[in-house]
Amino acid sequence: MSTPTPSTSAASREEWGRNVWALTYDELDVQSITRSVGDDGAGATVVFVGTTRNNFRGKVVTRLEYQAYSKLAMKTIAEIVRNAHDDSVKRATDSTSTSHLISCAVHHRLGTVPVGEASIVIAVSSPHREEAFVACEQILEGVKQKAQIWKREYYEGEDEEKAEWKANYS
Repeated sequence: MSTPTPSTSAASREEWGRNVWALTYDELDVQSITRSVGDDGAGATVVFVGTTRNNFRGKVVTRLEYQAYSKLAMKTIAEIVRNAHDDSVKRATDSTSTSHLISCAVHHRLGTVPVGEASIVIAVSSPHREEAFVACEQILEGVKQKAQIWKREYYEGEDEEKAEWKANYS
């Protein structure tokens, strides 16, 4: 049983150049998201898939539920992606490397996410692996710490009505 969807927690998708970020109630298609950042000039594609695990601090997790203030979360994710691009260009300018990001995709689930399913998928392509890894981590940490997305963990044997909403970076 999940709680009703608040009107502020709406699916949304935006693009900037070859970059895309989305909030969705649909199951995340990791292969499709990965292909979306593909480019013949990319020597590296780094993908992070965050999944609902079956335990947390000794408790059995039965599912997660995500809600967002979607309008603001989408603006925040846009800023995070743009910052990753800007930082990539700055690192390339400050070194002998000409590596920079080619494309980024950030997809986050809303609603109920069962154990074993993806909650977030981040895919980043770049000419070289180092830049792709750095950007993927930067985007992940930015989304977890700044995006207006909250999760609710449900535990086996506990009253579902008492499940608490938590910040997404715990």
